[in-house]
Amino acid sequence: MLHDDMKLTFGYKPIFLKLLVYPVFSHIGQSLVTNATVLREVHVGVNPRAMEIDSGEKRLNELGYKQELKREMSLFKTFAITFSTMAFFVGTPLYGPSLLYAGPASLIWGYVVVTFFTWFVGFAMAEICSSFPTTGSLYFWTAHLAGPRWGPFASWCCAWLETIGLISGIGAQAYSAAQTLQIIILLSTGTNKGGGYFAPKSVFLCIYIILIIIWAVLNSFALQVIAFLNVISVWWQVIGGFVVIIGLPLISTSTQSASYVFTHFETSPEATGIHSKPYAIILSVLLSQYCLYGYDTAAHLTEETKGADRTGPMAILSCIGIISTFGWAYILALTFCIQDPAYLFDTNNETAGAFVPAQIIYDVFNQRYHSGTGAIIILCIIWGTFFFCGLSVITGAARVVYALSRDGGIPFSPIWTKLHPKYKNPTNALDGWVAMLSRFSQGWSWMRSILHQVPSIWEMVQGTSKEY
Repeated sequence: MLHDDMKLTFGYKPIFLKLLVYPVFSHIGQSLVTNATVLREVHVGVNPRAMEIDSGEKRLNELGYKQELKREMSLFKTFAITFSTMAFFVGTPLYGPSLLYAGPASLIWGYVVVTFFTWFVGFAMAEICSSFPTTGSLYFWTAHLAGPRWGPFASWCCAWLETIGLISGIGAQAYSAAQTLQIIILLSTGTNKGGGYFAPKSVFLCIYIILIIIWAVLNSFALQVIAFLNVISVWWQVIGGFVVIIGLPLISTSTQSASYVFTHFETSPEATGIHSKPYAIILSVLLSQYCLYGYDTAAHLTEETKGADRTGPMAILSCIGIISTFGWAYILALTFCIQDPAYLFDTNNETAGAFVPAQIIYDVFNQRYHSGTGAIIILCIIWGTFFFCGLSVITGAARVVYALSRDGGIPFSPIWTKLHPKYKNPTNALDGWVAMLSRFSQGWSWMRSILHQVPSIWEMVQGTSKEY
């Protein structure tokens, strides 16, 4: 039985944390709520309107906000957008670096460890989402749970970290999609060995910016349009995922042993510049962490979802379960299908050593059919995943910027809070921040070149220090 102050703050009895983790969370939550900021007092009388109002909208009103966005999303549509944001092919570009840092064992088991701890975060987030179904989500929750002393500062930090993270996520998906398309074009025009076209940095950057613009334009329409596209995305990923996970090992003429996949640990300090094995393992596990983010998108959409106090948490947990399972199976399929580990990173191979998963897939089809057509088709499936993912990340980012502006947390907030008169979309928040991201991306190539020199500089510093 929850205490009265817990019921007031969380609003509902726990429905998602019926596992052992809930009593622990409940105890912590009680101590936090005791010192929390008192929520806005709202008198809710018994009248027909109160009886008919959506439960999510009712809770939103209790939190002091009025319904401005269109609340017309179903559970499956919210699930579809969240599912697309997570996207189990999303870790494809990081597969090569992670494999190089610490070998397949770190890659495979790191994913299991990250998945285990992600469930704890997911359960907690689902329960809080059921009580605070607002578009602001994380920073709003922080403001209330951190108490009156630390709430404002913690909320401000969380809000800006969340905003910057989402904006960076847009860039990450645009980069991944551009890189995949670059390799598709290379393989389609003859491969690196056959004189194929490898898009230079200027063309790569143009693809990057064009993708962001397309995503922004599509997000300018009603949310139902985005939801429809993401429903397609779910089936695209599920069917494509089964094709890759089951088909790739079956087509492969040879596979790696289970001992190699699950127990082989190998660092490559001469290639990575990392001599510390623990640090190499940490960097290798970053792939898994990158694969399992984005489930908070369901929380960002709660003000546009019917019964968001229940459908939001359901979308969070179901997406974690499906993506973590499919994602691990995908990484296993890739690792088992490696033909020659050393050849994957050879700059003279068919993909110029630029995209390890593409080389794995190409080797499988080339050895079986003496053709790379199948690899191109698989890469097109993966590229589609990045396209849908970027589209969904922008959807969530626009909502966070809108919510933060509504609370006065961003300069020129009145501009970013304006909604489209017909679609009720935060189009100003969308267009302004996407334009900023596109502008920022123009310096990415220069910045990336500098970052690539960091390991070399570190080696020089270490060498100099040893001389003394």
